[in-house]
Amino acid sequence: MHADKDDKTMIQVLAQAALAGGLLLAAATAAQAAPAQGGPGQAAPAAATAPSARYERDRQAILAMAGTYKVRFDFRETAAFTPGYQPIPAKISGGHEVVRVIEDRPGLIRLQHLLVVEDHDGKPAVVKHWRQDWVYEPQSVLTYGGKGRWGLTAVAAAERSGAWSQTVWQTDDSPRYGGVGRWVYDDGVARWTSNETWRPLARRDAVRHPVYDRYVGTNRHALTPTGWVHEQDNAKIGTKDGASVTFVHEAVLNTYQRADDFPVAAADAYWARTKDYWAEVRAAWDEAIRRGGGVSVTEEAESGSVLAPKLMGMADDIAAGKAEVAASVAEARKLIAAAR
Repeated sequence: MHADKDDKTMIQVLAQAALAGGLLLAAATAAQAAPAQGGPGQAAPAAATAPSARYERDRQAILAMAGTYKVRFDFRETAAFTPGYQPIPAKISGGHEVVRVIEDRPGLIRLQHLLVVEDHDGKPAVVKHWRQDWVYEPQSVLTYGGKGRWGLTAVAAAERSGAWSQTVWQTDDSPRYGGVGRWVYDDGVARWTSNETWRPLARRDAVRHPVYDRYVGTNRHALTPTGWVHEQDNAKIGTKDGASVTFVHEAVLNTYQRADDFPVAAADAYWARTKDYWAEVRAAWDEAIRRGGGVSVTEEAESGSVLAPKLMGMADDIAAGKAEVAASVAEARKLIAAAR
């Protein structure tokens, strides 16, 4: 299959956007769409698919999200649907993030977010933030089922054809949510929208112990001239009088604008010191998911999961030269293996 003129133009635009994010990308004609072995939570097709202009255009769009950014997080409850519920004020925050491609092979792309902040002494501090894994034409996706349980959900053949799953992982690489959708390019905008899925409460809500206990929402990523945006349309769901009800809707707009006027080197140094540890942590989570057909993790308001403080703390010790990778990996594997 050969790309027409419009396809080639879009590929060139997306490649330029990815290069602005600090990537060196292969030419479109070199890409091969093959099955990814991305772990049990993101199983890819059993048979290789032929390379296509559409596949490569999608791949370039995902890679274009890598780079260095000034970030603005905007969360707004909008319409209430339960009598007596009053939407809370908007929560707006921001910072700087480095988004790096930590794996890129046919059918699978992993993007790791690293948040750069200042410590009490005004020095740069790095927080490993969320991770997004993209799998082409997945056979299954890891989805949230409520009350600390994530399970593998099969993706029908018609639904996965030409589609990508996005699985989002928490700071300790435990699961958060997953969905499936297709990249589209109507009217000059590259964007991907998920199906509607469940996801656990984020810290911004969990720490308040609200009346709702989960979100049902859609996820949208779209490239902009200066970076990209991550939009969410969430319904906040809970139980009232023994029935599941929607308390309020929420609109989320997270904006990533290219910037390099912050300590990018600090993020890269952290990742260079800890990447081997985190690779083993990811593998341990994959093993737990494969073993149980999913995984149960006790949710915790401040950190997302009860394992996060320990797993993140060991990474910080490795980055500071206070701990060895091998010993930390052994401890992390014990903790994750106990997850049910």
